[in-house]
Amino acid sequence: MDKRYPWEQAAAVLPEPLRAGLRGLGSDRLSELEEMRLRRGFPMTALLPEGEVDTDTPPIGEEELRQVLENATQSSAHTALDRVRQGFVTLRGGHRVGLCGSVVRRDGGIVTLRELSSLSIRVARPVVGQAGALLPQLREGGAFVSTLILAPPGAGKTTLLRELVRGLSDGEGGAPLRVGVADERGEIAALWRGEPQLYVGRHTDVLDGCSKAEGLSMLIRGMNPQVVAVDEITDPGDVRAVTEAAGCGAALLATAHGGGPEDLCRRPVYRALLSAGVFRRLVVLERRDGRRTARVEALP
Repeated sequence: MDKRYPWEQAAAVLPEPLRAGLRGLGSDRLSELEEMRLRRGFPMTALLPEGEVDTDTPPIGEEELRQVLENATQSSAHTALDRVRQGFVTLRGGHRVGLCGSVVRRDGGIVTLRELSSLSIRVARPVVGQAGALLPQLREGGAFVSTLILAPPGAGKTTLLRELVRGLSDGEGGAPLRVGVADERGEIAALWRGEPQLYVGRHTDVLDGCSKAEGLSMLIRGMNPQVVAVDEITDPGDVRAVTEAAGCGAALLATAHGGGPEDLCRRPVYRALLSAGVFRRLVVLERRDGRRTARVEALP
């Protein structure tokens, strides 16, 4: 595994002058670094618990943005842009580079970005200890019940999902469970040459690079999981996939975007989940005064 600190892994795609400016924040602040933001015409900023702060770097230009993308994809920026229709690139270690710029559309769909205007490099890091406090609330009669994690972007859904997978797999507070992870974007376990870069437990099996529906189907057919986990339910196809998986006897662990429980009733995709009765517990993540909190609610 990569022995560097998470922020160092993520910052490795930056040109050296930008890395030098980042190091100027000091090790204590960098240990809490959440994102690096590169916007054309402005110095790079660092997202910390208290908000975005400027770094001692010159204004970002086209060359810096293209260099980061080339480093992230290990290919030319022109070639790489044809591979970023989803708006992000996943890095080794589970870090993610989000992209904005001028969209090129063809036949009604996005095919590439013609020019880059800004990048966001999100730092992935394990947060050990959350599982121990939450898992007892996610069990009935000692058995883990299907659970949905709900939070707005950047609140730590994927981090908490990974920690709960680890806790279930390693038997924290109960017997170890076989967990299958359909890691569509490579952010949960961050496989690198078959080895997870982010620890997800010793009884966990991971498929990445495939859709949720494909991954869940392959895991259930081939690995006999007791729990299956996916990140970010976003569309009706995802709902169908997790509903079908629930019918196969495995408990589910998933995340979804939302500001609170009311979003489950307001948005059609999540109303379908409620109607299907797939999940029994809801974990709501919130961020207040720079700190993340989690509360558990029962679902009917």
